[in-house]
Amino acid sequence: MFIYYDQAKIHAVPPSEADMQGYVNASAPAVHNMIVTLEKRGLIRRFPHAARSIQTLLTRDRLPGLN
Repeated sequence: MFIYYDQAKIHAVPPSEADMQGYVNASAPAVHNMIVTLEKRGLIRRFPHAARSIQTLLTRDRLPGLN
């Protein structure tokens, strides 16, 4: 949900891993593992070698707390 909200409502660009690290108060490796897991589950897409390339694959109505 943070990825969608940060991208669509605040900055108009996807958050960086450092942005997420600060938001969830987790280590850099933990945030990276979370991103890899979300991608494996088909919830996000990333583009190789591109900064801030996370794209949510769920529509807004499928995200909790945004309806």
